Amino acid sequence: MTLPDRTDIPAPHDDLVVRPVTTRADLKLFMTLPRRIYAGMAGFVPAFDMEQDDLLNPKKAPIFRHASIRYFLAWRGNTAVGRIAAIVDHRAIEHWGMKIGCFGALDAVPEGSVVSALLETARNWLRLQGMQTMRGPVTLSGNGESGLMVEGQDQPLMVAMPWHPRLLGKLVEDAGYKPVEDLLSYKLDLDDQTESRFKVPGDLKIGEGRLGAIAIRRLSKKQIAQQGEILRQLYNDAWSDKFNFVPLQDYEMKAMIKQLGPVLRPEHYVQIDQNGEPVAMALVVPNIYDIAGDLGGAPSPLGWVKLVARLTTHRFHSARVILLGVTQRLRGTVLGALLPSLAIAELMRRRKSLPYSWVELGWIQASDSNMRNLAESIVPEPYKRYRLYERPIDDPA
Repeated sequence: MTLPDRTDIPAPHDDLVVRPVTTRADLKLFMTLPRRIYAGMAGFVPAFDMEQDDLLNPKKAPIFRHASIRYFLAWRGNTAVGRIAAIVDHRAIEHWGMKIGCFGALDAVPEGSVVSALLETARNWLRLQGMQTMRGPVTLSGNGESGLMVEGQDQPLMVAMPWHPRLLGKLVEDAGYKPVEDLLSYKLDLDDQTESRFKVPGDLKIGEGRLGAIAIRRLSKKQIAQQGEILRQLYNDAWSDKFNFVPLQDYEMKAMIKQLGPVLRPEHYVQIDQNGEPVAMALVVPNIYDIAGDLGGAPSPLGWVKLVARLTTHRFHSARVILLGVTQRLRGTVLGALLPSLAIAELMRRRKSLPYSWVELGWIQASDSNMRNLAESIVPEPYKRYRLYERPIDDPA
């Protein structure tokens, strides 16, 4: 992690001091701080330590191979009251062609002075790195946890999605940051009623008639590495023009496979081929909070025994649909418009072989009218909303 020019940055608000993370103890505190400051808040469930370690530990998180990242903690006396990451993602900057630095892992007691001090510190560090705009939050990439939760705090926590108290978004805006995109999540019940409402146009069927050249593949544990690379390339193609998109690197996909491999089943992956060439995909990820939410962030030895038993028997009841996309070359065609529907319909058909009672469809960008129309043809309203913000680095406001 790149050190700033100074190692102690005082905040210009009350008695706060914002300092960079420099020790192992600091890093552990940084990773576990949300459960200290949000404990007792309605709807909050502590994140699983192992998941956060994979996400934030510089020795494990693959993003550190191509990004300069600095962590900061806000202190009031001897008590940590907030955290933030400042991120220069070199792959993102290459793709965007703009010097946009990011902030992420923003969690704080809901006080304006704390939030402002954290954001100001991250902005100052990004200025030293030559950035012109600050965007976020992302943890630590647009391919990870994205956005600040502004609606849905009382809903069940979902894997790889952040939780924030209701006031935090307003405090970010009060600090001079403007909303630039909302990310929406939809709760899709897997039942006969939902399936009956979801109809593929013309009741078309894979491998027949107009879809005679279309075939669907499932996940193969023996070929998971090869399928992971196909998924990565298809994802990078399908999402390349989306707001805040960052190309997914091969080592990031390998890390994802390593983390998810033990819980993935053949039914979790939908790959749609046209004449043998991949053109669309969807991946379903089981919700770790179904089996770990009651064990706390750091389970006891008995808790670990329970967790292993639940993993072995796949005691999940919900999951999240991620990486839903269609190749660019079919954009604007009838088939391209149909493929997301075919992927969701395929997942609906597989529901009887999976234990889930519902899945989260998302996130979906609010500006993506095609995907929103698809989601809202099944579920009229999103049940969670996350928000991305921006501010010019040298904005004096």
